[in-house]
Amino acid sequence: MIKHLLVAVRVTLVSVAIFGFIYPLFMTGVAQLVFPWQANGSLVTASGRVVGSAIIGQLWTQPQYFHGRPSAAGSGYDPTQTGGTNLAPSSKKLIDTTRATIARLERENPDGTYPACEAHCAPPMDLVTSSASGIDPDISPDGAYYQAARIARARHLELARIYAVIAAHEQGRTFGLLGEPRVNVLELNLALEALR
Repeated sequence: MIKHLLVAVRVTLVSVAIFGFIYPLFMTGVAQLVFPWQANGSLVTASGRVVGSAIIGQLWTQPQYFHGRPSAAGSGYDPTQTGGTNLAPSSKKLIDTTRATIARLERENPDGTYPACEAHCAPPMDLVTSSASGIDPDISPDGAYYQAARIARARHLELARIYAVIAAHEQGRTFGLLGEPRVNVLELNLALEALR
């Protein structure tokens, strides 16, 4: 009995040492060597101070900025509580939230339009639904164009200048086939600040 207990204790101590200390330290070291910017949070700086992360969305509410996707992470954009709503399509809460979000977007962007839409446009789906992580930093180009008229009005700029900012920051599919075209909301808003 004692012999088996000692074996179990030794296996536990070795496992804790390997998987609790050695492996995490090794992986941290590899990440710091190979991907230092990503391993340290992909922090974005402007005027010498950190203003956000390129891979974590944040809440934008002022009319002169692009707004990101709705967030279901904690109380919103909380990177310690990432996750989607996990509500079924038949969920009353999801239906009510979606209707409220569409109404808010149409109120904020009464003249919202985008290239795939000719006349009065419904908000693009990515502005209505939260992402699986709840902290998605990107929106679709259509989502950005939909907000352009509001931003131009709030900043007293020509709409063409806002369109140019969006076009300059569009990213295609990863490796040409993964994901969808997108724009990073933080990068767009920093570019807007540079227009002053």
